[in-house]
Amino acid sequence: MTDANALPAETRERALKEELRELVNVVGPGPLVDLLLERAFQLNVTDIHFDPARTGLRIRLRVDGVLHDVLQLPTDMMSHIVSRVKLMANMDITERRSAQDGHITSASLKRQRDVRVGSGPTIYGERLVLRLMPDEQIFSRLEDLGLEDSQAESVRRCLARPYGMVLSVGPVGSGKSTTMYSCLEMLNLPGRSLVSIEDPVERRIEGVNQIQVEPKIDFSFVEALRGVLRQDPDVIMVGEIRDPETAHIAVRAGLTGIRVLSTLHANDTTATIDVFREFSIPPMFIADSVNGIISQRLVRKICTQSRELHHPDLLTCQQLGIPAADAGSIELARGIPADCNFHTGYLGRTGVFEVLPIDMELRSAILSGASSAELRQLALAGGMQTLEQSAIKKILAGMTTVEEMHRVLMTDL
Repeated sequence: MTDANALPAETRERALKEELRELVNVVGPGPLVDLLLERAFQLNVTDIHFDPARTGLRIRLRVDGVLHDVLQLPTDMMSHIVSRVKLMANMDITERRSAQDGHITSASLKRQRDVRVGSGPTIYGERLVLRLMPDEQIFSRLEDLGLEDSQAESVRRCLARPYGMVLSVGPVGSGKSTTMYSCLEMLNLPGRSLVSIEDPVERRIEGVNQIQVEPKIDFSFVEALRGVLRQDPDVIMVGEIRDPETAHIAVRAGLTGIRVLSTLHANDTTATIDVFREFSIPPMFIADSVNGIISQRLVRKICTQSRELHHPDLLTCQQLGIPAADAGSIELARGIPADCNFHTGYLGRTGVFEVLPIDMELRSAILSGASSAELRQLALAGGMQTLEQSAIKKILAGMTTVEEMHRVLMTDL
């Protein structure tokens, strides 16, 4: 059997497809699923999709936010593969008509990372999606996430305040949890009591009391947060603020001497204030409790092994704010589709960020009921770098492309 780690990067994707195809008619569903999981971890896959169709079971891997087809299994293998995964995840294999959640532990994966499993019915059979949890031993420095030095320093100053909230906002899959874990690790000192409330727990952190909510028994963020506040915490990380009640309790915690970290769905930093207003949080509480807001997105990085340089055209110059006369002296990079990058030209991702510390001027504006647009103008006047400006810097540095900026940001800006 081929050792994927021994292969050069440019042949790994092709080797995986060939390896799986060769094994389909040779081994049972157990070894096939085990190999797929093993190779997925090696390729830094975040999700595995088992999608039933009329012609069989379609298997896809999500790499750098994009799904790639790797295998099509015949119809007669569908139920065996699905049952194998559900057994590994301690799910009910006899229940096929409703959605289920499961968990494959790292112990059963030879100490590889945990896997969360979700199932649900479709017209062609059960569908499974496996979420591969991050490596719990690796915590990224803020700069490694894609924050510029000045942005990282702003975040550190917000975290250094003795109480109050630091929020990471953005859509699903924008890296918010990773940023909050990095912030939590910075605050993880022996003399502090740290608690996280998550759904689910994505990383196990030494020194942090981690709580997983369980909606099936009505143990929600609200119940967990209320209980934690009676347990003398110094730092609380709330996995996500989803509703007004959680928001109210988290804000009060931030006002009573506790550092609070959390995530929220909002388009940008100042739009977060509007979300809190919609949750009926009084302006005084918002102004006094929120120390800083981080808005973020993930963009794909140009493959370092297969790339080329080019001069920007007139339209690109306009989009990047480059004088047309300078186009001939500026070189941008773009990827060349190849086996090493799943034929996308990209490999890996990095974050683009907008960091807004809440200073006295912004606090006064929030208290006076300033709109999100007015708050944004104040933030820009104070030197805040926008998501688009952050992306442009990475384009000019040869890390990503204009096309990627448009894909990720233009629907939001």
